[in-house]
Amino acid sequence: MHEPALKLWPASERPRERLRSAGATHLSDAELLALLIGRGVAGCSAMGIARGLLEKFGGMRGVLNASLTDLEAERGVGPGKAAALLAARECCCRFLQERLAPGQAIRSPSDSREFLIARLRDRPHEVFCCLFLDNRHRVLAFDELFQGTIDSTTVYPREVVRQALRRNAAAVILAHNHPSGVAEPSDADQLITRRVRSALELIDVRLLDHFVVGDGVCTSLASRGMI
Repeated sequence: MHEPALKLWPASERPRERLRSAGATHLSDAELLALLIGRGVAGCSAMGIARGLLEKFGGMRGVLNASLTDLEAERGVGPGKAAALLAARECCCRFLQERLAPGQAIRSPSDSREFLIARLRDRPHEVFCCLFLDNRHRVLAFDELFQGTIDSTTVYPREVVRQALRRNAAAVILAHNHPSGVAEPSDADQLITRRVRSALELIDVRLLDHFVVGDGVCTSLASRGMI
């Protein structure tokens, strides 16, 4: 059965008109995706394509984390729409990243949690990162230093020290993800935290925290008394 184009829908049901009248927060996931998709194809509106993507990939998060190849393979998407969806994902990440842009001060664990979750929660493999700060806890840089497997990463404290010196950092926050989605610090996480802290102490750089990122959860080792 062919679905009518969005322009033939009643104005009160079209995503663009609903956004104007009610605001973006009142739109469904399908409506938001339909706005990004823009146009449908013969027999299927942008809303139809959006619903199909949400069903195929298991929701908005799955759609925005899908690869370019997987998106392009879906009916009605193609290279242009797939690129727009990936760009939307990157816009979300950069929006959050501006909270930790160089010069911004870190005043509490909550200042970095949202950014770290956005950057690390959906990585298929473990990634170990460092947030380098000056002596007033202002951001100097965020660097991904090590990449590992689905359940482990080899971390070399000397490389953290080398990068801290390169960035002229006075303090460091560590972060890594658990692809399993469980944000509980492991014994190995605690061990590497102690090793990195000891290495940084030799150059007078403080280790402020180590975050473990899971599925929408970010655990602070400092808040657990593990640093």
